[in-house]
Amino acid sequence: MTDRTTPDASATAGYVVDPDLVATIRDLLTASAPTPRDPEAGIAFDAALWDKLDALGLARLTTPEDDGGSGATWHESAALLTEMAAAAVSLPVAEHDLLAGWLLRAAGLPVDNRRRTIGLVEWDDEGRPVARAVPSARHADAVVLVSAGDGGRVVADVALSELEITEGLNLAGEPRDDVRLEPSALTGPVVADDVAHELFHRAGLVRAIQVAGALERCLSLTLEHTTTRVQFGRPISRFQAVQHLLADIAAETSLARAAVDAAVRAAAARDAGEADGASLAFLVAVARSCAGHAASVVVRQAHQLHGAIGTTLEHDLHRFTLAALAWRSEYGSTQTWDRRVAELATTAGTAGLWGLITR
Repeated sequence: MTDRTTPDASATAGYVVDPDLVATIRDLLTASAPTPRDPEAGIAFDAALWDKLDALGLARLTTPEDDGGSGATWHESAALLTEMAAAAVSLPVAEHDLLAGWLLRAAGLPVDNRRRTIGLVEWDDEGRPVARAVPSARHADAVVLVSAGDGGRVVADVALSELEITEGLNLAGEPRDDVRLEPSALTGPVVADDVAHELFHRAGLVRAIQVAGALERCLSLTLEHTTTRVQFGRPISRFQAVQHLLADIAAETSLARAAVDAAVRAAAARDAGEADGASLAFLVAVARSCAGHAASVVVRQAHQLHGAIGTTLEHDLHRFTLAALAWRSEYGSTQTWDRRVAELATTAGTAGLWGLITR
């Protein structure tokens, strides 16, 4: 891959992450990136890199130290996810730590070092529970499943040996597997619906962070290409039409990043008991809406400016444009999050909307 020039994750808007941590992450990912990708088989699971992340405490970055984690916050985890997205490294770190690990603790279930992912259960035509498009289920040791139950949602921590896996891929070639199991295996504690709602927003924020990281990489690649590609005796970045497209890419990428950073701050405050769920829900919805719409502009115009070379497997661009499009459709579409913004703003009413926006 070419050298990348992404914004410094140690100084994102409104919060600061230890620059030594960011440097460590970048050095590790640079040595391993990009994750191998086969056009038909999809992205391979890099077990060696996972073991390194685990040994450094990065695979369970936000897990409390009492549970064997690093006890960090959303700020550090957002830096990690941004760097992974910008390096085209695909591993289910967020699902393992921020989603499955968090839900196990919320449900009062033990947390150990087994690699986990997470799935939402529905029922198939045969009356069997199924979770569709579960991230990297085939590479997990267990899947944390959430299903509707009496008085709330049932949380089941199910070993891979008890699951029937049907392998699949998302648009970017990442594993998204359907998981089936016997109803008797779907047992566990019941958590309130509010916990499930917060899980949905946490998952939405994870994908927003990743989309923003991919878009920033698209911007850097496009700037590099347009400043080095020469036509009619000068770099194409000197042409006004190209400058307009670059300005659009930069503006949309910056908007997505600002919205994501605001949501990350809210998530960190929520975990620290300093913010309520309504504030987090609204800011995550805004971040997902902004990132989703930004992806449309950035992907289209980045490919337009790269021309034919940007569509080849030999060029890096497709790794980030496909990822951005795939991630923006997971845990709710852009339209879903647009509606969520409208619903929350309407619920807040004229008296509460300003406070919701500015808190």
